[in-house]
Amino acid sequence: MQADFRERVEKAVCSVKRRTERAPGIAIVLGSGLSEVIDDLVPEPDGAVTIAYREISGFGSPSISGHRGTLTVGDDVAVMAGRFHYYEGGSLDDVVLPVATLAGLGVHTLIVTNAAGGIRRDYRPGDLVLIADHINLMGTSPLIGPQDAGSSARFPDMTDAYDPALREIACELDPDLKSGVYAAMSGPAYETPAEITMLERLGADLVGMSTVPEVLAARSYGLRVLGVSTVTNLAAGRAGKPLDHREVVEVGASIRDRMVGLLSRLVAAVRA
Repeated sequence: MQADFRERVEKAVCSVKRRTERAPGIAIVLGSGLSEVIDDLVPEPDGAVTIAYREISGFGSPSISGHRGTLTVGDDVAVMAGRFHYYEGGSLDDVVLPVATLAGLGVHTLIVTNAAGGIRRDYRPGDLVLIADHINLMGTSPLIGPQDAGSSARFPDMTDAYDPALREIACELDPDLKSGVYAAMSGPAYETPAEITMLERLGADLVGMSTVPEVLAARSYGLRVLGVSTVTNLAAGRAGKPLDHREVVEVGASIRDRMVGLLSRLVAAVRA
């Protein structure tokens, strides 16, 4: 993190607090194709406040389709509809600023979702997979540089980066959830078939271009983390056809009801 990161976080937190006094303890990050889920996660009677990312100091707007670019703050949960990716050209500080902002607002539990390519051979498009662990192949970390004064750990322990108790709750709520290891690549090009073979041999079950920087940052702030991937396509060389981002968005939309049910019940269980 750069030396000015704490100042950026404080400005972003102030931007949100000027719009709402709510301080939910749970936050959800919605990945590619999942932004529309927000309409069912935070119902109108909640009186939630929705803020466009461009109205939050330092955020800007996502440049990728399928990412709405709003933060909705309710009484129990804050929901980020869309995220920033390293491949969009910004710094990793830009990528993890939203997570640091959520921590600054008092969030203690972070649920991250994403769209991922299925490497494991029994995965199918539309499967929901709990992230059990990850492999960081992005070649960098958001924690490089001066430690953010607001974080709680310079060297966060990643043994249980994805909270086992939260994963157990999720499995009880949806017994059909699968489990797997997520590999993060920088993108934006999809992986080659040879790279997928390499990832499989390394022990990866899923591959994507996000999530890991956010989880590293979240753990440095002491947040509990749960990760859920949507298998939106089979990885390169597995599907017998070219990969297309439109498929990612379409499959994300197709599992909306199941994802809403899972996330809603997770929020209720964690809140209790």
